[in-house]
Parts: sequence; C-alpha cells; structure tokens
Amino acid sequence: MKTLCSLCAFFLTALAAVSVSLAEDAPTITIRKSDSIGLSIAGIGGAEGAAVQQVLAGDLALSGWFNMAAGGPAAYVVSGSAGGGSLQGEVKDRGGSVLLSKNYTGAPRLRAHQFADDIVETITGHPGIATSRLAFVGTRSGKKEIYTADYDGANVQQLTNDGVISVAPAISEDASRIAYTGYQSGYADIYLVDLASGARNRIVKFPGTNSGAAFSPDGGRIACSISRDGNPELYVVGVNGSGARRLTKTRGVESSPSWSPDGREIVFSSDDGGSPRLFRIGSGGGAARVIATGYSYCTEPSWSPDGRKVAFTVRTGGFSIAVVDLNSGATKIVASGGEDPAWGGGLAAFDLQQQHLTCAARYPER
Repeated sequence: MKTLCSLCAFFLTALAAVSVSLAEDAPTITIRKSDSIGLSIAGIGGAEGAAVQQVLAGDLALSGWFNMAAGGPAAYVVSGSAGGGSLQGEVKDRGGSVLLSKNYTGAPRLRAHQFADDIVETITGHPGIATSRLAFVGTRSGKKEIYTADYDGANVQQLTNDGVISVAPAISEDASRIAYTGYQSGYADIYLVDLASGARNRIVKFPGTNSGAAFSPDGGRIACSISRDGNPELYVVGVNGSGARRLTKTRGVESSPSWSPDGREIVFSSDDGGSPRLFRIGSGGGAARVIATGYSYCTEPSWSPDGRKVAFTVRTGGFSIAVVDLNSGATKIVASGGEDPAWGGGLAAFDLQQQHLTCAARYPER
C-alpha cells in the first residue's frame, strides 16, 4: 500500500476510478508536489504498445511525482516495446544514460503497472502503487457488497454476494485475506475471506455488534470494536477470532482502529467525554493517550506507513481530511469534503461521497 515518507500526493483514487462502473461523475481531488519531476513518454511501440502506453501514462500521472505536461526538455524519458506477452521498458535521463532497462511478462495492464512502479522507485526512491488493488463497498447489485479493483478502477470484481449489508473491508499486510463487517446473522459480525481459496468464516461473533476490523502489520491479530460489554470498546483478537483482549473501558464509543507500522500501538476514535477525539494505546493494553489535533471532532484515523503521521476525518462545519504530525503536533487540513482516509505508498485515498470506497490498501495485482 509501500512506504510513505512524504505526502507526495493525495488522490481520490477509488472514486475517480470506480466511477467507471459503479458511479457517474464522481469528483476527484488531487494535491501535487510543487517540485514534480519532468518526465515524458517517447512512445511504447509494438502490437500492444498503445494499450500499454495508455495504462503507463495514467499510472505515472496518478503517482503524483511527475509533471507529464508536453513541451520543454524532460528530466527523464520513458520508451519501450510491447507485444507477444512481453514489455521491454527503458528509462533514460536527460543526458542519455540508461537508468532502467527491464523486461516484463504477463497481461498488458500488469506489465504496464509493474513498469510504472519500477520507474517511480528508480527515479524517486519510493515504492510505486500501480500494482496495488482496492477493496471497497459498492451498491451496484442494490445491496452494499464488497468489491475489489485495480487501484485505477479497472478490473472491478465483486467479492461478496451476501444480499445484506457488507461494509468496512480491510486487507491483510500479505494481501492474502480481507476482513469485513457483515450482517448475515442480522447483527454486525466480522468475516474473514481467504482470497486464494474464496473460503469465508465468521470470526468475531460476540453478542452485540462486532465491527471495524483492522489487521496488525504481522497479520496475526485484528483490532476491532466489540459491544458485548455494553458500549463498543476497542479489542484485539487473533486472526481467527480467538483470544479476545479488551483494551479500553470507557462510557463512550471506540471505533476505527489503525495500527502503527511496528504493531506496538493502535490509534482510534472515542467520544468518551463528548465529541470524538483521537487516542493512541498500546496494542497490548495500557492507558490511552489523547492525540492533540486542535480540532474537537476527529474520527476515522489512519496511521501512515512511516509511523510519523495520522490522517483522519475532521468536522469543521463540513467534513475534511486532515493530517497530524505525531512528532511536532502540527495539524493540516489537506482536502475539503472528504472522509475516511487510507494511506498508500505516496498516496492516500478517501471517500468524498461515502458511497464506494472504504479502504485503499496493499493488494498486489495477480
């Protein structure tokens, strides 16, 4: 979903992309670095060149790192040839030195995505996101179901056919499983889907509501909200639902857990004491500490992959996306009108209309 060392792009990937098959006229918000790198595509030749080049150009533009505008000498030039199930891609700098030369095999879109990720990493030193996929909630069938898609919205696939409400998908770090909240029993429970086999199990099913699963970085635990004690509290359970451990004990509602990259802490939202605020707590328990953001209504936190920042939803009249630096305490609103942010490699995606996107995460294309 990929290390994010700087907020190089905030892009509403899923809404822009999923609108191809699930919505109409979905708005997008893009914030780019002012020091974007000049790059041009000299051309991808061969029988499949046009198709590969179209995908590649989109990937590089969406990465947020590059200025793809025509005119003037570019710092880097991309070229290649695609056909017969392979892509030979090359990147040269302005002086003509070859920085990247590699052959890719597989479906045309996959080859283009792989080449794009290698271009991003070669030039910027940061991993690309083009081979990622999205898990999101769509209503194309008339019910809220879980779907997956390429990060740019292509290859949409319906994962669930539950016929009831299925929401809040979360993808494991190794991209092998998706957990989500489903109402098949009539109540909110957490289900786990093995993406290789398609097997599904109801793993968290305590009396009351069980919702908002978030995988630990090692994939062995899930943080979630469970109301078996009365009000929803923050719990950590094994990935099979065993060994439930309660972390909080308040009179409020705890929700939206997100793990630190090292798995030692969890950030979450709680309205204990009034309006919802952000807190952090040890994943093994202990006292929760409030995260000072300067705002009184903060929900849906998402811990950045570098561990330095937390993106979250803030309400200041309307809803917006903000980022707080955990070291300095500085908070900045980065987009107006958005909700529910999720970090990616150099990208954070969020739902502007609360319709389709729930999570943008590491889900390598196969």
